[in-house]
Amino acid sequence: MAGESHPEAGSGRADESRPGLQPGDSGKADSGQGGSDLDRRYPIALLLYGVLGLLVWFTLGEGTVVVLGKQVELRIIPLVVIGSFVLRTVLARQADRIRRGGS
Repeated sequence: MAGESHPEAGSGRADESRPGLQPGDSGKADSGQGGSDLDRRYPIALLLYGVLGLLVWFTLGEGTVVVLGKQVELRIIPLVVIGSFVLRTVLARQADRIRRGGS
């Protein structure tokens, strides 16, 4: 019936929701492929962040808002948020390289 919850739903079957992984897999590519999954997706992620930044820049108007007592262009705020995602992506890649042995 609608509205009833089933105790079986979501009961620790996270591996079944990711079809390519077997129990014990970490989700990383084989070392014979020349790098981890993050290394392959890194340039694509940076390119998409750049495209998103351009869309923000050309889509938002030139309005201003007051932030901490200073006038700030409206389009700067989402660019700062996107920049924080870029920083997080760069740091995640560096951390992955350090964990793999500094390649």
